Amino acid sequence: MSRSRRRKTMSEINVVPYIDVMLVLLVIFMVTAPMLNPAQVELPSVAKSSQPPKEPPLEVIVKQDGAMTLRDRVGGKPVDRAVDMKALIAAVKDKQVNAPEQAVVISADKDVRYEAVMKVMDELQKQQVKRVGLMVKPAG
Repeated sequence: MSRSRRRKTMSEINVVPYIDVMLVLLVIFMVTAPMLNPAQVELPSVAKSSQPPKEPPLEVIVKQDGAMTLRDRVGGKPVDRAVDMKALIAAVKDKQVNAPEQAVVISADKDVRYEAVMKVMDELQKQQVKRVGLMVKPAG
């Protein structure tokens, strides 16, 4: 009686060809990478303007506790007053009746949450205040 032996099917994948292909791709990338020029990113910078603005900007100061102060430099002398969001919008609208191009800058303590600053900026832009920006510390 002869028993026929069955061959087991091989269930392993031969990975040698895949390794060869990966090594060839690696060599191609290593050769071509130095030939590519990296993109140059130009970062924005803050520069001093050669001419001062016609009207000094209104400054909104956001404090850590969320309180706001509006600083108006009338005649070069700063006048501060505490405001809430409605009073801020009313004061800015009132000032921009006479000077529609007057800028509004938002200044915040370094400990203020970014969300509070964005809320003020968003509300000013919703009210069609044309020139809204952030106050930055000059480089130097």
